[in-house]
Amino acid sequence: MDGNGRWAKKRGMPRTYGHREGAKVCKKIVNRCIDLGIKYLTLYAFSTENWKRPQDEVDELMRLFDKYLDEIFDNRKQKARILFLGDKAPFPAPLRVKMEKLERESEEYSDRTTVMFAMNYGGRDDIVHAARRAAQLVVEGGADPGDIDEKMLDSLLYTSGAADADLIIRPGGEKRLSNFLLWQSAYAELYFSDVLWPDFDEKELDKALNEFALRSRRFGGV
Repeated sequence: MDGNGRWAKKRGMPRTYGHREGAKVCKKIVNRCIDLGIKYLTLYAFSTENWKRPQDEVDELMRLFDKYLDEIFDNRKQKARILFLGDKAPFPAPLRVKMEKLERESEEYSDRTTVMFAMNYGGRDDIVHAARRAAQLVVEGGADPGDIDEKMLDSLLYTSGAADADLIIRPGGEKRLSNFLLWQSAYAELYFSDVLWPDFDEKELDKALNEFALRSRRFGGV
């Protein structure tokens, strides 16, 4: 969800204003994907690198996350499974408790849309985390080194149980993955848009989905 800061700067506003507007767009996109029956939606909300941003910006993002989770709790019509990808430990304790509670209470909707928020997430960190868990299994005698294959590592990622990404949408004019779902996007289609995230509405999402529907996916075949 890229471009919040630049969007605000163009309007002579602080970057935090852009994040607040971007959060509103997030709600619209989540609701649109639920309405469309999309099985998995992953939103890159806060990367492992985002801790390097100015402290006031990080603090504002934490407040926005906290407020957004409260709104999800209040809106019981949004029947979706909610998961958080990444290490929760660095987050403030009250926010972490809300994240864990939302994961538990939304489990009953596992047959519907699963919305995954990548928070304190990085694609490389995800793979390292899975490799460490695999190594621990070997040390504990629960597996042999020869047992470590793609299927095993996939089951140890933060996204365990979810399908691989079919489509990666990158708004904001940048054309890179920025450490997002590196393992899971091996055969994903990529869609880049110059539209900054606060302006990325349901129509822009539909444009991306319509283009995706026209692509031929061969997965290394012919």
